[in-house]
Amino acid sequence: MTNAVSGGVRVLLRLEGLCILVAAILAYAKFGSGWGSFALFFFAPDLSFAGYLAGSRLGAIAYNLAHSLVGALVVLTAGALLSAPVAVSAGIIWLAHIGFDRALGYGLKYAAGFTFTHLGLIGHARKDA
Repeated sequence: MTNAVSGGVRVLLRLEGLCILVAAILAYAKFGSGWGSFALFFFAPDLSFAGYLAGSRLGAIAYNLAHSLVGALVVLTAGALLSAPVAVSAGIIWLAHIGFDRALGYGLKYAAGFTFTHLGLIGHARKDA
């Protein structure tokens, strides 16, 4: 896919994801609501996979809404500004999940299908390419 990054830029973006994950875990250790909650909600953004039941285009939209840093940062910032510890914890967990996914190479999706991401092909498609 011509819109995907490769080489050193791809490695750098994956390292950024790892940094987001580590920073979020450290922040959660300081400001979070217990590791049980972290474990329970860490994979919640992956519920957006259900959007693929309605097709690749809607699936990509749902996935990208749940895996964009924008939503997580809005929730975290609102929680901090409104002194809402639950929102702070939710935002941090959400950021940790996004960082985890990006570190593993799971990027934002294109409508062409689940395996087409801004970080390159994933899964069997990557091996076949």
